[in-house]
Amino acid sequence: MEFSLNPEQQELVEKARAFTKEWISPNAVKYDRSGEFPLDICREAFKQGFMNPHVPAEYGGTPHRVLDHCLILEEMCTGCSGIATAIDANGLSQYPVILAGTDDQKRRFLAPMTEDLMFSAYAVTEPEAGSDVSRVKTTAEKVGSDYVLNGIKWWITSGSVASWYFVLARVDDKPTGFIVPADSPGIVRGPKEINIGQHASNTVRVTLEDVKVEAKNRLGEEGDGFQIAMKTFDHTRPGVASGANGITKAALNIALSYAKRRRTFDKKLISNQGISFKLAEIMTRLDAARYITYKAAWLFDQGLDNGREAAEAKWFAADVAMQAAIECAQVLGGYGYTNEMPAEKLIRDAKIYQIYEGASEIQKMIIVGKLMRMKEVY
Repeated sequence: MEFSLNPEQQELVEKARAFTKEWISPNAVKYDRSGEFPLDICREAFKQGFMNPHVPAEYGGTPHRVLDHCLILEEMCTGCSGIATAIDANGLSQYPVILAGTDDQKRRFLAPMTEDLMFSAYAVTEPEAGSDVSRVKTTAEKVGSDYVLNGIKWWITSGSVASWYFVLARVDDKPTGFIVPADSPGIVRGPKEINIGQHASNTVRVTLEDVKVEAKNRLGEEGDGFQIAMKTFDHTRPGVASGANGITKAALNIALSYAKRRRTFDKKLISNQGISFKLAEIMTRLDAARYITYKAAWLFDQGLDNGREAAEAKWFAADVAMQAAIECAQVLGGYGYTNEMPAEKLIRDAKIYQIYEGASEIQKMIIVGKLMRMKEVY
């Protein structure tokens, strides 16, 4: 059992860390306060090969293993998870195409994204269908050999900047996946949502009003959509967990630095057990979250079932990040309640990890479902 990074992975980490220090960290406050989309940083990320890390080589990509991708995301999210999400969100919509797309679909929708800076979006969530994807109400009516889509998609990451969407809709009662170009007549993009955190990430409502989709843009067969969506999460949840781990690392570094230099009652704050034990607990939880995350990613890379481990990683890492951000604010005292220090931003940014790509409660349901099929735990 090997716990160290190989030279290639270490090089990736160092490259991502350098990019984060030069481009993400110095701009985190700017984009958090303005709420603008960090197009300039995405452009540089594309130039350096950080975008579209899952596109297969035959379609112009330089694909990373999921574990390698997790290492990169942790570094970027240490600088700002909102900016990192803007850079990385393409993967969520690309993977359904990688998984179920035809060669023609991959050449038309994936290959161009390796040639120039482009964005895509995963349009599944609806006002009444979040974690419970089976409640999707968007319809796809068969008209001749094509389809006409109607419905509302909500909280769509990169929705305003996307060139195309992966859309889950119902053909009769069969959940089905479609690739929908964003310039299709009938696509209406709403204003950016005002979220409490990850302000650099673009989140909007997307309405489909009699949107015609050609049959050649259907992913898989009618009724395959739910399985495509679920398999996509097995691929992406380790990355989400890594983003949460990045927030935990950022919180720990801020709290540790402050505790080492702050003096109270004639001694450094870190010499107070009430403070030092908090730091020890965060470090231990971060290590545990990392190992679960790496295991989930490694399993996927080996072609093995990682459903339980991906759920464990996503749930545990998200909760660890939320707790670490709150404890960081506590260590900072009054500074933790102001925007002079980044603890309050970390709290706002961390919360979404307990919600998107399946809330923490959904992850626990997945784990329990796996346990119910086991005779005993080995």
